[in-house]
Amino acid sequence: MQWVSALSTEPSLEAAIAEVVNQAQAALEVTPDLGLVFISSAFASEYPRIMPLLRKHLSIPHLIGCSGGGVVGMSEAGKVDEVEHQPALSLSLAALPDVEVQSFHIDANDLPDLDSSPNQWVELIGVSPEANPHFILLSDPFTSNINELLQGLDFAYPGSVKVGGLAGASSISNQSGLFCNYQSYDKGTVGIALSGNIVLEAIVAQGCRPIGQPYRVVEGDRNILLKLAALNEDISDTSRTPLELLQDIFKTLDADDQRLLENSLFVGIAQSEFKQVLEQGDFLIRTLIGVDPRNGAIAIGDRVRPGQRIQFHLRDANASADDLETLLQRYQGETLSAPTSPVGALMFACVGRGEGLYGQPNFDSRLFQQYFNVPLSGFFCGGEIGPVGRATFLHGYTSVFGICRQLNEG
Repeated sequence: MQWVSALSTEPSLEAAIAEVVNQAQAALEVTPDLGLVFISSAFASEYPRIMPLLRKHLSIPHLIGCSGGGVVGMSEAGKVDEVEHQPALSLSLAALPDVEVQSFHIDANDLPDLDSSPNQWVELIGVSPEANPHFILLSDPFTSNINELLQGLDFAYPGSVKVGGLAGASSISNQSGLFCNYQSYDKGTVGIALSGNIVLEAIVAQGCRPIGQPYRVVEGDRNILLKLAALNEDISDTSRTPLELLQDIFKTLDADDQRLLENSLFVGIAQSEFKQVLEQGDFLIRTLIGVDPRNGAIAIGDRVRPGQRIQFHLRDANASADDLETLLQRYQGETLSAPTSPVGALMFACVGRGEGLYGQPNFDSRLFQQYFNVPLSGFFCGGEIGPVGRATFLHGYTSVFGICRQLNEG
């Protein structure tokens, strides 16, 4: 298995395509099975020209891509770069022996009903669950019904990893671009299913750190937290309102975190009902929508139910950096005994991260490269797709990495 990535910042689309194709083909030196192209929204007016131009230079059986608020790729010097707010194009090529690749475009109108059998979702994709496929999904941010798609794919392919993101849209025209097998689309989802001698693993860095302790939901109504209790307490005697608990937590924080709590407070919902000790990465991070001071209730951006475990979180540049490094270290430790090493990776980062969050360029991608020096490409998204626990979610303010390696040595 081989994987290469190339990046161009040429303002001319023709020149950018020629540059990335020449770099990638020279580095790969074999016939590719898969290509992934990401193009910045600065080229929005030229989206219809991308596939015809690429067809002149490349003949790949499977090629997908999309537009992005920024583009991630490898420079000629072998360093990964995140290019924001200017024209950029990245191209990854992969030679995948003993891997079956299925590419597809799905219109939202073709999605089965969520009450349908798994077979209808399998027919839509064209890959058997027994093949244990993994998915890369790129969706339009407006009409793709991405949450329904993710629920359906989790239902039909429960053991499969799904990563990706919502395509970036032009701030002027609100236009996004999707590309699949030399065709251009402005709606739906394009993707690939990978099965056979391949592993796709995900790191989902939601950019938060926990504060206080985990609590169990005692009372909740749809997306409203009404009463919580500490995990080791009798909920019938000690349940309290979320606002009361937050006020107690506030007193334990230093001045910086107190200011952060007032502006960047989030709620993490534990995704495992059985894991006893919860760690970073075990929570699905959701926004805090509002607080009702009359009854101490808190509304969040997801449904909750009694019995779930939650924990309050804070987010800032330091928390985001620490969260990503913690998850990279954990993944590195977990894969030390794996029979194969990563060969390539994809990065799907929120447009709210990057230089605007960290005050410096290339932070997430360069940190990743410190742990895994493999070709990396991707884009800045309007929403990031990745798993937490056993389910796949659409995230915000997140960096999702999809890491590819062979299942077994060839």
